[in-house]
Amino acid sequence: MYYVGIDVGGTGLKAGVVDEQGKILSKVTCPTLVERGAEPVVNDMAHLALKAIEEAGLQVSDIKAVGVGIPGIEDPRTGRVPFCTNLHWHDVPLTEWMQRVIDKPIFIGNDATVAGLAESVSGVSAGVANSVFVTLGTGVGGGVVLGGKVYSGSNGVGSEIGHMLVVAGGELCTCGNRGCWERYASATALIRWGTESAKEHPEGALAQAVKGDVSKITAKDVIDLAKAGDPDCAAIFDKYIYYLCAGLVSIINLYDPEVIVLGGGVSAAGDFLLNAVRKKLPEMVFYKTMPYARIELATLGNDAGIIGAAMLGK
Repeated sequence: MYYVGIDVGGTGLKAGVVDEQGKILSKVTCPTLVERGAEPVVNDMAHLALKAIEEAGLQVSDIKAVGVGIPGIEDPRTGRVPFCTNLHWHDVPLTEWMQRVIDKPIFIGNDATVAGLAESVSGVSAGVANSVFVTLGTGVGGGVVLGGKVYSGSNGVGSEIGHMLVVAGGELCTCGNRGCWERYASATALIRWGTESAKEHPEGALAQAVKGDVSKITAKDVIDLAKAGDPDCAAIFDKYIYYLCAGLVSIINLYDPEVIVLGGGVSAAGDFLLNAVRKKLPEMVFYKTMPYARIELATLGNDAGIIGAAMLGK
């Protein structure tokens, strides 16, 4: 049997047909155009699924299920999406609307969750029963796979690891709490600390790299200068690694996974990031004489959303 995976983004929709092993057989795209409202977007998603099936040379009868990865959450009891901030969706009956066009079982998951599932099926954590995917981007997201199956909790919010509190009374988060992990382990954190440093040291390498315009500082700027040996950026990167590992230790203590996979924009730092985490983490784990999660970098890139969404149906 085959499965359809749909990756829903704020600017684009991607759909593909995926086989049992997680191999993509066809892939089609179209713009999201979120300003039209939810129903036309969902209608496009369903028709894009049909187009992907046609492109793969298959019939709808060959498809076992359709999976959808969204930048939000689903109520698993109703198939509705309570809210999806990037798409401006509120209480959208996603399953009902899609089944008007394609009468197949519909499975919905958070985009970070489906990326984690993809890695566990055909990526770096393939063959591993228990793994956690951590996406390090504007925020911090997570995908938890236990016993080979996605774990999202009783209400569909069980993998919001970016909102673990790591600093009591810390930085104000977009969610309204203070001290959430994503305020300390995201690309946004690197930008915030880099901006503060550049303002304090206008003669420094980071300020000079952006010609004094601190609004142009990126996480990549900070990491590249840390890699080059700039002391200010190296100090920022060390602080980042500490907070990143603080959250990883909590994940290890909670789930005891075999593998933790790092994805998202910050993971583009590659071995520089990976080696720093692998060096720091042993100091911070609780059971120092016991094995703990292997830390790896994600390998599937932009295809993870399609593969993982499809595998929700499997």
